[in-house]
Amino acid sequence: MKKPLALLLIILVSFIAISWVAAFVPLDITSDRTMTFTVVKGEGSREIGLNLERQGLILWGPLFRVYVLTVGASYGLQAGDYELSPAMSMRHIANKMKQGDVKREMITVIEGWNVKDIAKALETQGIIAVSGFVENYSSLEGYLFPDTYHVEQGMETKTLVEAMQKNFEKKTAVLEPQIQNSKKSLADIVTMASLIEKEVQTLEDKKLVSDILWRRMQAGIPLQVDATIAYITGKKTTEISREETQIDSPYNTYKYRGLPKGPIGNPGLESIQAALEPQNNPNWYYLSKPTGETVFSKTLEEHNIAKALYLK
Repeated sequence: MKKPLALLLIILVSFIAISWVAAFVPLDITSDRTMTFTVVKGEGSREIGLNLERQGLILWGPLFRVYVLTVGASYGLQAGDYELSPAMSMRHIANKMKQGDVKREMITVIEGWNVKDIAKALETQGIIAVSGFVENYSSLEGYLFPDTYHVEQGMETKTLVEAMQKNFEKKTAVLEPQIQNSKKSLADIVTMASLIEKEVQTLEDKKLVSDILWRRMQAGIPLQVDATIAYITGKKTTEISREETQIDSPYNTYKYRGLPKGPIGNPGLESIQAALEPQNNPNWYYLSKPTGETVFSKTLEEHNIAKALYLK
């Protein structure tokens, strides 16, 4: 009676030992092959192990089940898409699934992009569903901070948008004392920053343009920012006709004085800083040459000469 029990115990211990060895030794340590492995919600360690075996990622599915049961990870394996390789050990694979270290892609939101631009990029990359993105999040224009974000397949757009908003709050926190002392609302600052972002490139030029635009507002002069017409029409600033500068829109800075209804894009930190730190200068006009260089003018006559010279 003792011999069969002893034999059974030896077999059990040996199986567990083999499982542990297999857990730390990859199926093919030299492999450079990777693949996307999907854990469907509701799948248990048995199904996951068998699927790992079928896709050539581990030697034997049941060993995976034994390992995760032994380490108490069987009920913590998370659903999602994982980037796996035969060069990974079962321990490595199990840890990724336990931690929910799913496959992520990156999307970079460029400074100045508006909500439509973000939706287009998401749709092009096919990372997450963007149906209703523009309709649902246009009210957050200006507050979706330009940066690079990690996106999981199937991630809800709400999660990504919340990450962008939190990033805005985090990045602008350093400017909070200036915002409080500026005697301007955050909405006005962000709206002005969105105009500056579209108009010029360097921080020095942005501060000069910031001063010009704030002074034009104080003087009751229309801002006449081409970027606002581009926002309304969806055209490039170089394609805007004179008739389109008279479009009846609360974003039209040719037709209506003051700032537009709201931001025309999502400005970066430099542009927000420039909106808060206008650099005093004697100019009232500016234009950007095709090279990106900014030409400033004190008078309308000088400005018209600059347009004739550089914007033929």
